[in-house]
Amino acid sequence: MGMSVGVSEGDEEVMATINTTPLVDVMLVMLIIFLITVPVVIKTVPLELPTADNIATVTKPENIVIAVDRDGGLYWNDAVLPDYAALLNKFKEVAPLVPQPEIHIRGDSLTRFEGIGKVIVNAQRAGIVKLGFITQPDLSNR
Repeated sequence: MGMSVGVSEGDEEVMATINTTPLVDVMLVMLIIFLITVPVVIKTVPLELPTADNIATVTKPENIVIAVDRDGGLYWNDAVLPDYAALLNKFKEVAPLVPQPEIHIRGDSLTRFEGIGKVIVNAQRAGIVKLGFITQPDLSNR
């Protein structure tokens, strides 16, 4: 901040004020933006969301992998199953085991959901408790 004590003949007068017009303009624009966006951000339904860890699946020897290919073919681990009745019979064999094995379903991305749904229904009929799906991780978001 400059200050002028006296004016001499060759000296120019020093400007002692600050131009605050651009500062006020920017602050008013920011105030309007915050007034508009804050109610939108705050307005949500109060929920307690669950927390989850992304843990890699540990394949145990007793786990059973059921694969459904795009044509609806069934596979028990690596063995081909002829139909859903054979799948139900296999489920009934392993259901009484203690501990009951986990059933992991691998479905082709182009298969009809009907085939995977039949696997789930047959597992429920046999009394299978632990059922899961095997998917590929989405690496595009990383």
